[in-house]
Amino acid sequence: MLPKPRTDLKPNTADFERLPLVKPTGFREYDARWLFPQEINLMGLNAIGLGIATLAARMGRKKRFVVGHDFRSYSASVKQAVITGLLAGGAEVHDIGLAMSPMAYFAQFELDVEGVAMVTASHNDNGWTGIKMGFNRPLTFGPEEMSALKEIVLEAKFEAPGGGRYVFVPDLADRYIKALTNRPKLKRKLKVVAACGNGTAGAFAPKILEALGCEVVPLDCELDYSFPRYNPNPEDMEMLHAMSEAVLKHKADIGFGFDGDGDRCGVVDNAGHEIFADKAGVMLARDLSKQHANAVFVADVKSTGLFVTDPELKANGARTLYWKTGHSYMKRYTHEQKALVGFEKSGHFFFQPPLGKGYDDGLVSAIAFLDMLDRNPGKSLEDLKNALPKTWQSPTMSPHCGDEVKYGVVDRITQQFKDAQAKGEKVAGQGIKDLVTVNGVRVMLEDGTWGLVRASSNKPELVIVVESPVSEANMRAIFADIDGRLAKCPEVGEYNQKI
Repeated sequence: MLPKPRTDLKPNTADFERLPLVKPTGFREYDARWLFPQEINLMGLNAIGLGIATLAARMGRKKRFVVGHDFRSYSASVKQAVITGLLAGGAEVHDIGLAMSPMAYFAQFELDVEGVAMVTASHNDNGWTGIKMGFNRPLTFGPEEMSALKEIVLEAKFEAPGGGRYVFVPDLADRYIKALTNRPKLKRKLKVVAACGNGTAGAFAPKILEALGCEVVPLDCELDYSFPRYNPNPEDMEMLHAMSEAVLKHKADIGFGFDGDGDRCGVVDNAGHEIFADKAGVMLARDLSKQHANAVFVADVKSTGLFVTDPELKANGARTLYWKTGHSYMKRYTHEQKALVGFEKSGHFFFQPPLGKGYDDGLVSAIAFLDMLDRNPGKSLEDLKNALPKTWQSPTMSPHCGDEVKYGVVDRITQQFKDAQAKGEKVAGQGIKDLVTVNGVRVMLEDGTWGLVRASSNKPELVIVVESPVSEANMRAIFADIDGRLAKCPEVGEYNQKI
């Protein structure tokens, strides 16, 4: 049996080679992320695998897992260490090799396997590793499972019955590509930029887009785990600017940017303008609500208010529910509500049947944009973007606030707005129309102006976003109200930026 993991081991020492190292900070709300090998070593990863199998047994789940790895210098060895632990825990392991995260999720359905343990650090710098885990397709762990896993691993409460089984799946990539491309080719000839930031998606995205009938301009699609130009993150302005330049240079119809493990997709229009994921989601919702009457969508609380106020969505009978930020939360809630699509502002989109299987897949998102253009042959992506009602929206602002106090600050601000609503008090000169409190507080005013205050899930920060469909002045007014309340909280420090 593995000994209790340590937190103080140093590389290049005898103890590091014979004892497990697992830093508790690697267990996040719904993912696990560590610097390798400074925060977790190979024996520590054995412990994670054994912990996953132990937790499955305790929760009455079948111990069968799809396992894959992203393209980093050490990901294959990390995966093998996790597999060793899973096998010791009596699990059946289906190894799909090098893969994007959505390929592992796809494999759960394709191979009829319940669980997943995908080794990836997504868009993080080389040097990070992590695992995306789940017991029940298409869902991944939430806080409850992560807390239970953390306790099992750190306290060495393992069950190691042995009897595991290993299966290598050599053709999963081919099956995934076939599943996405076994459909009629696009009627409209489209030139697309496929930007992969030298991440794992570079091995798959260009092939899929070409098979759909696109003329593909590859951008940083050569796999290179040093990420020589920029991290593969379609929220990062450096990646978006590179996409914009390529779209303009090649006169492309659209630019797609895929993150390091391929579960997110960023978009640049034909004029080289970045379309942030929440506005891109509204564009897709408009298109899909024409095909699916009375469609229900889910958007995270950081997303634009257009999901509720857009007249075209209203005319199509569409309805949008706001939910917690975080891909695991969004995936689960979209599934529970039987919504057509869930849109998260970070670019995780969750397409449910008949459009997808409920998990986040950057290529499925890209296909949805291509189909939207195909259904609008006389319009460019810029035309479709400009057809949206104008809003004034802030960037995401993140004042420092310690991990041990940030939730208390948000609770106080939430109560202040609840009290104001109960008393009929004005906020930024208007009455409060609604308060969404599933993740911090989203204050919605009478004219559709809104402001969000929530605690960051993984940093010692608050998250502030404001938007108005009416004017910049109204956007600034609600920010001034929120900022004034936070200024009275001594726990809140400097902002990363302000409007």
